[in-house]
Parts: sequence; C-alpha cells; structure tokens
Amino acid sequence: MTGHDTRAPVIGLDLGGTKIAAALVGADGAVLARHTRPTPAAGGSQAVLDALAEAAHAVRAPHAGAVGVAAAGVIDPVTGTVTSATDTIRGWAGTALAAGLADRTGLPVACDNDVRAAALTELADLGEDGTLIYAAVGTGVGGAFAAGGRMLRGVGGVAGHLGHLPSPEADGLPCTCGATGHLEAIAAGPAITAHYARLGGEPADRLQAVAARAALGDPHAVAAITLGARATGRVLGGLANALGPHRVVVAGGVPSIGALYQDALRDAFATELMAPLRALCPTPPRGGADAAVLGAAALTRTLPLHHPHTTGAPR
Repeated sequence: MTGHDTRAPVIGLDLGGTKIAAALVGADGAVLARHTRPTPAAGGSQAVLDALAEAAHAVRAPHAGAVGVAAAGVIDPVTGTVTSATDTIRGWAGTALAAGLADRTGLPVACDNDVRAAALTELADLGEDGTLIYAAVGTGVGGAFAAGGRMLRGVGGVAGHLGHLPSPEADGLPCTCGATGHLEAIAAGPAITAHYARLGGEPADRLQAVAARAALGDPHAVAAITLGARATGRVLGGLANALGPHRVVVAGGVPSIGALYQDALRDAFATELMAPLRALCPTPPRGGADAAVLGAAALTRTLPLHHPHTTGAPR
C-alpha cells in the first residue's frame, strides 16, 4: 500500500547492531533534524522497535508524512518483515518491522536492508540504465546490486548479500549464517581479527588494533588484512564480470583502516577483470555520513508503505 504527501518531510531511520540514527528529511533532501541512540540489541526485537519509535519521535515534526527504515538483516519490503538475520540483534529474524513501527508511531512505514538504502544515494546519478555494485565491509559483509537503474531485491529481499558468496580464502571457516567458506568468514572486521590470531598474532579485541600492528610491520597483521582485502577484491571483480557495472563502491569500517587494505583490494579486483572493464576501479561512497538516513527517507517514495493497525494517538 502506498501514498503520502510527498511535499511533507519524512523520517529516515538507520538501524545497526550498535546504533540507531534518525533524521527528519525535507522534500528537497535537506536534513532538518538529527538524533542518535544506542541499539538495545540484547533486549530483543520489541525493545528495538520501541527504540526506533523513540528515535523517530525525537526528530518528528507535526506534519511528518512517513517513516523509512534502513535496517540490518534480510528485509522484505513487500511484507515489511525481517526474513533472516544473524544474532547481532537478539530475536531479530521474523520481526514484523514495518507493522510494529507503524503501530508505534502512527505513521506509514517503508523498510529495506540498510546497505540497499545507502546504495540508493549512489544510484541516483547513474541514470536510468545505471548498473551498480555496492559493498559494505564492517562487522559483516553486506552489499547491494542495481541494474537498469533499479535496485535488485530478489526473493524475500535476499539480493545483495555478497558476504555469503563462496570464497576460496575462507575454505572451511564457519560463517555467521551457519554455512562454511563464505566471504564474510575471512573478510569482515571480526574475521580478519580472528585470522590474525590464527596466524600467531597476539590477541586483539578489534580490527583497529590489528591495523595499528600492521603499520608497525607485524607480519601476521599484514597477512590477515591483505588476505581479507584480496578475498573481497576477487569476489567484487567476479561480480563485475557478471554484471558489467558503471560503478563499484566499497563502504564500511574495514576499508577505512588504510592503504594496506585498499591497495590489496584494488589489486585483487583488477586481476579478475575482463578486458572491457579494465578502467573500472572501486571507489569510496559519495553519500557521506548521512547516506543511510537519506536512503531510508527515499524508501518512502519507492517502496510499499505499511500503515498502522491502531487508531490511537501516535507514540
């Protein structure tokens, strides 16, 4: 079900495993108000829905027209549900995200995966024939694909989850999805940190510590980071051969650790490319820090809106 006043501002919500970001976004795309709060991930799905509603309330204007949610997990925009998720948010799989938030806010809600929402800000200037590969490498490895100017969502919203493509570098390693040998098992931030320990490195609690040791010449840290980067570059290069994209974007916290990672990824990517794609090179995102909330707000114009079932005053 669709339909709301497109001249009214909308609320964009970006739900991650640790933080909820909210913004009131005007019809011209300007951010009119911002708010952040922690994600009560250990509290379960209902606590997360409550926190999303509270974040929306913190930026809400009296004439706000709708809410767009960019959420972690496999999101089906048609049913408004979380069809699959890791245990980063307890009990998140199966959550009626759109209906639950609509009832809590009294506003119609559109929802999609967080990476697809952020990728919308990249797709806008590629034109009606634009083809895009967007990778987000952080605590997990997510992605989004667009072809012919349209985002691909697939059955149950599963399209784009490139972290669960097979990767030779991850052979035999358990993935968060329950399978083995997937890209996320060697390329995500925690996976690189774990591989550093397997190689004989001193225990580290986060990827940034591994990166700092790599900068000082620790060979185990260098090996773990470059292996994760090469694995990602190879997968993206193979996808580029399959899709022939106009742009490949690599976002997330892992690429931000520096040139060691970025150079290894680009080299592995280039090695995989067919001749007509040799000029293609992965780039950082253009949308900046507001990409996810702006993409979330844009969902209200392009995806089904799920309306409240309650008739009481919005919370």
